[in-house]
Amino acid sequence: MQHPGIDELAATAVALVGDGRRVVLGIAGAPGAGKSTLAEALVDAVAARQGREWVGHVPMDGFHLADAQLDRLGLRSRKGAPDTFDADGYAALLRRIVAEPDAWVYAPGFDRTLEQPLAAAMVVPPAARLVVTEGNYLLLPEERWERARASLAEVWFVSGDDDVRRSRLVDRHVRFGKEPAAAEAWVAGNDDLNAVLVAAAAGRADRDVTNGPAGWAFSG
Repeated sequence: MQHPGIDELAATAVALVGDGRRVVLGIAGAPGAGKSTLAEALVDAVAARQGREWVGHVPMDGFHLADAQLDRLGLRSRKGAPDTFDADGYAALLRRIVAEPDAWVYAPGFDRTLEQPLAAAMVVPPAARLVVTEGNYLLLPEERWERARASLAEVWFVSGDDDVRRSRLVDRHVRFGKEPAAAEAWVAGNDDLNAVLVAAAAGRADRDVTNGPAGWAFSG
């Protein structure tokens, strides 16, 4: 699928690699802002320029705590909040991706049908010079999230129309099994609370990205 405006973003991402060392680019934003859409479009555009193995993709979603752990912690009803992720494990993976450029680095994925993480579902090949990761909380001013941020060359913040964002979230929750009323309640009682936290940290981003009528573009 062609994404208008993605070429400029891809060129900027490729330029981050500079001297050839592997770098990780983070994409942050509120739930439903379009982080995954941008990350996938960016990976495809960079792959078209540099080759498929030159760019890797490791979303933060694989570091959701499994439901068994959320039940143990009493956090099942807050799934998706910052404290329902293994932030330290995520930070350790990012450090390894940067520090071990000649290794096949396996990473967990996330199955949205099961709503559970899947061990070693993704891999970063040794040929990858650029790795894209996306997640809600890359910019939070908390020590455990700042440890993850320390491995990122840049963090881009994705923003857009809040009504569109909420509509996407409701549709996503319905698509994966919630009744419409339950989906709307979850967005209001969980996703929107998380979005407030994310928005408060947006000023810490290196670049802002919007998806407007002309497609993806840097803003500000």
